[in-house]
Amino acid sequence: MKKRLIIISVLTTLFLLMCVSCKTTPAETPDRADEARRRAVDFEAPAYFPSEWETAEAHYNVGTFEVAADAYDELFNKAVPLYAQAREDEIMAIREEVKDSGFSQAYPEYLRNADEIALTAYAQYEAEEYYQAKETAATAMEEYSTLLVGVKVYHARQEIVDRGFSQYDQDNFDKAEETSLSALAKYDEGDKPGAVEAAEEALLRYNLVIANGWTFYAAERQASAANERELALAEKANIASRETFRGAEELFNQAQDFLEKEMFDSAGILFIDSEARFAIARHDTEQKRLNAEETIKLAEERILESDGTALEAERMIEGGTR
Repeated sequence: MKKRLIIISVLTTLFLLMCVSCKTTPAETPDRADEARRRAVDFEAPAYFPSEWETAEAHYNVGTFEVAADAYDELFNKAVPLYAQAREDEIMAIREEVKDSGFSQAYPEYLRNADEIALTAYAQYEAEEYYQAKETAATAMEEYSTLLVGVKVYHARQEIVDRGFSQYDQDNFDKAEETSLSALAKYDEGDKPGAVEAAEEALLRYNLVIANGWTFYAAERQASAANERELALAEKANIASRETFRGAEELFNQAQDFLEKEMFDSAGILFIDSEARFAIARHDTEQKRLNAEETIKLAEERILESDGTALEAERMIEGGTR
């Protein structure tokens, strides 16, 4: 009986201790851990610190939520500056593309607007308003990306204008001009999606003009280079200026190869280079011919002078002997 009472007393004591323990150590709940985990994920902590993330996840999975929450918070604090620097690098890279283009020089106010958004994101980050900074940085990135479409349209148009390609596909060029103006109008009205859609259509049409332009341009340059080659051959430049002619011939053959592969832009450029070298070979040959003729003329004059001198000397001798 006494032994039974002792066992009951021990069990009661253990039960009371458990109750006290439960009252003094609050049960851990996943709520704070879930929030800390979400913040860490939002700022890409798993990618920056994979091994430490696995450790935090292990605590979470076994239910030690307080330990897990502290680990997630630490990872969040370490990830935020890395995340911010990565976004800044992305923004600065695309901004440089926009800034260094003729588009930003033609429309400087667009770049200024995008810069203001990026500066706002930076100020929010400095104020530790990380989620606001993240959203604002994304807006700035979207703004620069929109402007980059404009840059591509602007560059495509300049290539066309500089090379006179519009003559090869006037219809698409005129439609592209109209659509690009529509894109600018939509952008100014705040319709960014509409502006991007119109700009992409304009870019498509400009690229068609460029493709058609290179096709015709390469054919024209081929004919011109071939004509210069024939003139050089007629003047024996392949003999008199062998090395220059050989270099021109190599470029011409390479251009022909590009033309057969429908690499019209590369073909056109090489035909221009080969034409120039054939012309140089022809010029050098002509110069060598003129130099040779001048040398012959001088030699003949010296021979005549020599003959005259000899004749005069002969007369003097004859006169002296008389």
